[in-house]
Amino acid sequence: MLSGLPKAFDANLLIGYDSSDDAAVYKLTDDLAVVMTLDFFTPMVEDPYAFGKIAAANALSDVYAMGGEVKSALNIVSFPEKEMDMHILKEILRGGAEKVHEAGGVLSGGHSIGDTQPIYGLSVMGTVHPDKILPNNGCKIGDKIILTKPLGVGIILAAYRLSSVPDETYQAAIKSMETLNKYAADVMKNYSVNACTDVTGFGLLGHLGEMVENGISAVINASQIPIIKGADDLAREFYITGSAQKNANFMKERVLMDGVDFALKEVLCDPQTSGGLLISVPGDEADALIADLKGNGVPSHEIGEILPYTGFDIEVKND
Repeated sequence: MLSGLPKAFDANLLIGYDSSDDAAVYKLTDDLAVVMTLDFFTPMVEDPYAFGKIAAANALSDVYAMGGEVKSALNIVSFPEKEMDMHILKEILRGGAEKVHEAGGVLSGGHSIGDTQPIYGLSVMGTVHPDKILPNNGCKIGDKIILTKPLGVGIILAAYRLSSVPDETYQAAIKSMETLNKYAADVMKNYSVNACTDVTGFGLLGHLGEMVENGISAVINASQIPIIKGADDLAREFYITGSAQKNANFMKERVLMDGVDFALKEVLCDPQTSGGLLISVPGDEADALIADLKGNGVPSHEIGEILPYTGFDIEVKND
């Protein structure tokens, strides 16, 4: 899609749109680089305050996935001011501002337009040492793969739109989406992490696929995949999304999933909003990292490992 865009070389642009990383990184000095990202979308929940928090957490996450720290953010807003109460917009912005402040950043302004539906997100600036950037494709053979949030958000939201999800399950999804990846990132910095990304619209398999595009394989243990309670049951009842099917079609030639049941396949392709970090860390540090994450209140699960190429980029084993 971007192949026809004009390009200008700049040696200080360490990561740009030529890669599939989570954010752009530009070096200012030998000790300092800025991390730049933006994200926005239409509401996926009815509560405007919750929507603001979720959209902000989602946008802020890309800085954490690159190993950076959030410094400032700008609001991106579209709102139908003639059709909707302006109090709704105030609540969206309140939720977003609270998450920026929780991240340790400063909300510095933004831009708004009138349109037919609400849209909200952030343009975020962070910082990182140029030698401590975490690309998404730096996995090494022997690494263990750790996931910091359970899956199933897209399935749950699909069921919610049809008034078919238990409140307990829905509230668990909301809590997960509102949670900043800051706390996982703070712990992760104390370990020799080789690669990191966050799990969002391409689902677990799609984002994991970006991590293993250089002649290695990720072998995943199906029984270790964390799932929001009730999401797999909803998948069995066919509360699934078109985006999940697109993700599955895109990855089908790259993934081996023999013996994996229908519900888990859907969960693995399910698009996530404000999903967790997917961390590739040397095997001898994995147990300590997981214990440290859990000790700091971050749910974390070792879901697989990086091996020499097996014939597929990803294998999901039902051991």
